[in-house]
Amino acid sequence: MNDSIFLFALPAAFVLDLILGDPKFLPHPIRWMGHSITHLEPRFRKLPIHPIRSGFLFSFFLILSSFCICYLLVAFSRWIHPVLGFLMETILIFYCISARSLRDAAMEVWKALQQPDLEKAKYKTSMIVGRDVTNLDQTGITRAAIETVAENLVDGILSPIFFAALGGAPLAMAYKMVNTLDSMIGYKNETYIHFGKASARIDDLCNFIPARISIPIIALSAQILWKKGASAFRTAVWEGGNHASPNSGYPEAAFAGTFHIKLGGPNIYHGKLVSKPYIGINFGEAAPSHIPKACRLMMVSSCISLLIFWLISILVHLF
Repeated sequence: MNDSIFLFALPAAFVLDLILGDPKFLPHPIRWMGHSITHLEPRFRKLPIHPIRSGFLFSFFLILSSFCICYLLVAFSRWIHPVLGFLMETILIFYCISARSLRDAAMEVWKALQQPDLEKAKYKTSMIVGRDVTNLDQTGITRAAIETVAENLVDGILSPIFFAALGGAPLAMAYKMVNTLDSMIGYKNETYIHFGKASARIDDLCNFIPARISIPIIALSAQILWKKGASAFRTAVWEGGNHASPNSGYPEAAFAGTFHIKLGGPNIYHGKLVSKPYIGINFGEAAPSHIPKACRLMMVSSCISLLIFWLISILVHLF
């Protein structure tokens, strides 16, 4: 049995995610990453150097450790038997992809809005966004849910698939540590403005290419579903840069162009009003009915990205 079996680990992991999602009864490496970040942060903060440098060493250590541990797990499994190595590779990549859980979380918000139960919808939204949801109305909740689906199409699906295609499970898991670090310490507040700067910049760098690749992928998906590919592509190109993040605006703008809705705008984060520009400024307001459509667009885009990157990995392997 040769190494060609490992080419099927990526699609197998994607299918496994669609079936299982994020089952709570299984141990999850991302939770272990969160624990390691919490446990090691105080130790690196005590280093007698500037917080920016200690934050960089902290991020570099955890990212490299994630890669090495994953690499050793896969290598050891392959040494025992190629099938065991394939299963290990598949499971580790599966843990890096979150298409099913992203769709389920967004649909929970939609279900609450359908009841209608605004307080429940706010609670469900608070589980998937970083903004303060206290004063959000139906439109604000809907906008938040769609923005999360669009942004996490890159962070939680397209980027992990991209890195898995390039370097298998070890590189995909290293990316997930990058993403986890950014979500936990990549804030521009008093606590992390210096210490979390490196993690935020590394996350921006890792998502730079996937975020821009998402534009034609989302546009193609919008064209297949609703013949809205041109609008999605045009809005992403024209307004994708209207975001505080160097990457998140592109998938959000593509979604805005697909549904002709306004996204972005000012929101409260950690008690402070953050004035962000609107994306899709000339479009109308988002409605709850756009949430399941956003989930469909996300799922089709995920399948297309899998197909593209998997074929590229096969071609690289063959030539």
